[in-house]
Amino acid sequence: MFYHDGKLQYNVRVDKPNPQFAKLLQQAIGGVEGEIRVCLQYLFQSWNSRGPQKYRDMLLETGTEEIAHIEMLATAVCLNLEGSSSALKDEMAKSNPMVEAVMGGRDPRHILSGGLGALASDANGVPFNGSWVISSGNIAADMHANVMAEATGRVLATRLYELTDDSGMKDMLSFLIARDTMHQNQWMAVLEELGPDTHPIPNSFPSSLQNESVAYSFLSTSVDGDTSPEARWTHGTSIDGKGVFTLERAVPVGGKPVLAPADKESHGQLEQGVKPDADFFDKVKDVIIG
Repeated sequence: MFYHDGKLQYNVRVDKPNPQFAKLLQQAIGGVEGEIRVCLQYLFQSWNSRGPQKYRDMLLETGTEEIAHIEMLATAVCLNLEGSSSALKDEMAKSNPMVEAVMGGRDPRHILSGGLGALASDANGVPFNGSWVISSGNIAADMHANVMAEATGRVLATRLYELTDDSGMKDMLSFLIARDTMHQNQWMAVLEELGPDTHPIPNSFPSSLQNESVAYSFLSTSVDGDTSPEARWTHGTSIDGKGVFTLERAVPVGGKPVLAPADKESHGQLEQGVKPDADFFDKVKDVIIG
């Protein structure tokens, strides 16, 4: 169950409305680096969590905090759009060039679809994509994904900070940047707590079942014969402490693939050697039709 009150997590103010900056803020809401992504990622990881309750609770609390960040950014978009509809009409009254030039970098959907409000989309107007949400069911894999999400989100927030001179927006962004700092450390703290035997992920798969001959080999695929210089990932003990890095030239050890002729009902050309009898498609049809 979720509860809410009417107050923002942190104060949001805009000294001078800027519709162009409102468009940029959309990336922090609905972009791949944005708050909708981390919010849903942490919540789904929590709801899908199996194991110690403390990880489920921590993810749930942080995912809920991210809802508050979406609220802050949506409020910032709204405040930056105030007065933009009348300003747009004034611009259009002056001349009628290409719509893009008239809009001056604004997102017309802020007016046409949002009524001077924020949208669940990125800075290009592309709707949020749920496939960006990572919830693997493996706590270590998810923590690495979370570090990446917070890192790219913090990069975005710092870029937005550099793109505005509005003291109110800088103040809000400085808060979000600081929370990204905490969350990066938080997820790395989980990885540290999981211990030195976390890797390789999943550590529940027996290493005896993997092909050990290539488990710690850096394979150079350079066609001009150059190889990578001596580096941490080519020499010495592996990061997980379970092997030794080596540098090898990549060579093909498999044969050329040979596929069976196409099924008759897939309707390839006769020159492809189509099989005279039906097979796969008949089976599929049986499943569909019952």
